[in-house]
Amino acid sequence: MAAPENLAAALERASRRRRLKGLALALPLMLFLGFFFIAPLGAMLMRSLHSPDVAEALPQTLMALEAWDASAGPPGDAAYEALVAELRAAVANDTVNRIAGRLKFERAGARALIVKTARALSQERQGSARDILIAVDRQWGTNAPWAAIAISGREWSIAYYVQALDLRYDDTLAIVQEVDGQRIYLLLFLRTAWVSLTVTLLALVLGFPVAWLLAHARPHISDMLMVLVLLPFWTSILVRTTAWIAMLQQQGVVNDMLVWAGIVADNGRLEMMYNMTGTLVAMTHVLLPFMILPLYSVMKTIPPTYVRAARSLGAGPVTAFVKVYLPLTLPGIGAGSILVFILAAGYYITPTLVGGRTGQLISNQIAFHMQQSLNWGLAAAIGGLLLAAVILLYFIFQRAAGHDRLRFG
Repeated sequence: MAAPENLAAALERASRRRRLKGLALALPLMLFLGFFFIAPLGAMLMRSLHSPDVAEALPQTLMALEAWDASAGPPGDAAYEALVAELRAAVANDTVNRIAGRLKFERAGARALIVKTARALSQERQGSARDILIAVDRQWGTNAPWAAIAISGREWSIAYYVQALDLRYDDTLAIVQEVDGQRIYLLLFLRTAWVSLTVTLLALVLGFPVAWLLAHARPHISDMLMVLVLLPFWTSILVRTTAWIAMLQQQGVVNDMLVWAGIVADNGRLEMMYNMTGTLVAMTHVLLPFMILPLYSVMKTIPPTYVRAARSLGAGPVTAFVKVYLPLTLPGIGAGSILVFILAAGYYITPTLVGGRTGQLISNQIAFHMQQSLNWGLAAAIGGLLLAAVILLYFIFQRAAGHDRLRFG
């Protein structure tokens, strides 16, 4: 009995060594992903929920507002006294801008109000705290600034996600729909979904014949075509997008050819740039290889004898294609479609350069808040919603298609 036991122990040790060796080989990749992908992603999601500036600067004011019934009007004297004391302390500690910087993202004009009030409180004033604040600005006699403080003072909150869904907190701290003219994010989410779906369909229609030709052409022709498919990967995306600007603008190559052919008049040149047309054309061109390669990898494994057998049994070319060949390519269609859709949903450079006002996507709004408005919390919330939507779509697709149906190569 000793020999089998020793053999089993040896096999177990060998298996353990293989697992440790595999883990050691994968460790650099895991560290890279953790440091450069998971950690920044976690920091982004944290910023969308965590906002401690007001909570740290105005703790006594926020404590006084905990029992505030916003539907009954402005808060009691305790809140006014606490705010006066803490704003004066903020002036001394030079933290007024931190408070004002957070409040401006919650209410328009809140930054100017806080700075104006802090400047006024730096001088000695007589009277109760309520009278002093209302004398500085009448807004302190309303719910609006107090509601902004109460909402912004929550160290952990979904306030940014409320804004990202075109909702807002009113002066009674209730969540209501944003006013007309200010609802932009849901529209951009829907536009992004529509553009991503359209680009995916265009890439499928254009890429399917190319993938079929790659899989069935003679080797030297297939190799040449594969080089042409891969050529965009060797060219900067910025160069490719700029090339489409030269092609599609009113004085560009496409319009010149249409005028030369007599299809359009010289004074009736088509508007194909800085609108949705330019966005769709450029994005389809950039993402087309991501559809062709998964399709090709699946088509290459389909034996041609299947279609010939269907033809020999009496099926016509169309019937053989629809009933035999097309179902076999569904794993490639699914993998290419989900890959193109996910990439299109997060595209930024191409819509920025060729999209104009009507071709902008949700990624452009994220960039705006990161680079111009500096509302990083809202940008993180929008990005978090986009990430959640993409992950949900991916799992729905996996459930519908089956885990073994995804084949990327």
